[in-house]
Amino acid sequence: MFLRPFLYEETACASYLFGCLTERKLAVVDPHEAFVDAYLDEAERAGAPIVAVFETHVQADHVSGLPGLVEATGATPYLPAQAGVEFEHEELEDGAELALGNTLVRALATPGHAPAHSAYVVADRRRGDSEPWLVFTGDSLLVGDVGRPDLHAQGEPEGLARDLHASIQRLLELPDGVLVLPSHYGGSVCGRSLSGNPFSTIGFERHHNHALAAADVDTFARALLVDVPPPPSDQAAIVTANRAGIATARA
Repeated sequence: MFLRPFLYEETACASYLFGCLTERKLAVVDPHEAFVDAYLDEAERAGAPIVAVFETHVQADHVSGLPGLVEATGATPYLPAQAGVEFEHEELEDGAELALGNTLVRALATPGHAPAHSAYVVADRRRGDSEPWLVFTGDSLLVGDVGRPDLHAQGEPEGLARDLHASIQRLLELPDGVLVLPSHYGGSVCGRSLSGNPFSTIGFERHHNHALAAADVDTFARALLVDVPPPPSDQAAIVTANRAGIATARA
């Protein structure tokens, strides 16, 4: 399986180009508008087209590169069910599967950071089984933390905090060796104590992520609502742009 991370240091956003080179099918997860040309250049170097674009949720801290990628490639955009966007796309219900050649992608509903949020569990058929290899966790499970529940909560984050607790339990059902590839790392406002290391494993987070140490859902939810950093100053404009799905001009 082909995999390339893209790290946007200014706001500590991570996105990923991945897929199958054998059958020439690549996809991007949580693309950033600043990297649209970089994804296209890397796909060209790899010799395979981008045929799919996945969003884990409607982003609130950066303008998405999804519309630009779709415009440039004709790729199919995929979002969680009930994401509330205003452009044509395919909805992926919980458990829905998509094959990119030998690369298998399964949507795992993980609401909490946002009401409509999915992680994407990925396996490689060339390994001889369908056991997951990695999971793109978006803003649910982060390295050293979990996503904040208030940005999409319309002033009532406790319910989403409780949803996130259930979502984290679903992710922790994955084997310890599964790679955790989140969409943010240290420096992002989407968490409070994120590691500067962008990548991890389920097993490492199970044992070392302090946000997962809460004894029950009540403790977990209360802890998430303390010391929350200020939201992005331009959050409303970013969410509006990402729901509309209008491509920004590229140089």
